[in-house]
Amino acid sequence: MKFLIAGLGNIGPEYELTRHNIGFLIADRLADKYNAGFELSRHAYKAEFKYKGRYVYLIKPTTYMNLSGKAIAYWMQELKIEPPNLLVIVDDVALPFGKLRLRPKGSSAGHNGLKHIEETLGHNHYARLRFGIGNNYHKGQQVNYVLGNFTSEELQNIITPMDKACEMILSFCTVGIEKTMSVYND
Repeated sequence: MKFLIAGLGNIGPEYELTRHNIGFLIADRLADKYNAGFELSRHAYKAEFKYKGRYVYLIKPTTYMNLSGKAIAYWMQELKIEPPNLLVIVDDVALPFGKLRLRPKGSSAGHNGLKHIEETLGHNHYARLRFGIGNNYHKGQQVNYVLGNFTSEELQNIITPMDKACEMILSFCTVGIEKTMSVYND
């Protein structure tokens, strides 16, 4: 079985430690755990490893957040991945910092990356793992907040939820979304 795990974010050093790049950071963390190096490929940085008989393909789209669907659609077709085996990792301002929520489908909830994926694929029937970044910003400052760097306090507390996200991804690939949600979603 093959799985495509897409961590969303923006390329470039100026975005590296921004809240919007949590998808990239989690993909990096998972790749590091399995000594899977990312290589620049078509529309994305791609890494792969085998886990319990499953082929896990990680991508970090190079299309920037708002055009993430282009990379995901390309790699789904290239690797012959069916929608139930796609998982997108994304930041979420509606969840408290570090809170994780896995869903089998859903709306974009205003997230431009998810919106573009939905438009490109023509449906919203793909799993998404939302990583809470909180909403500690003033009215009208959401863009600055999500594109802002994590605070030093957030960075001190980010490893545990990132590791939990990695566990959830591997669980998704082995036991499926329903069982993973029952074990990990609060």
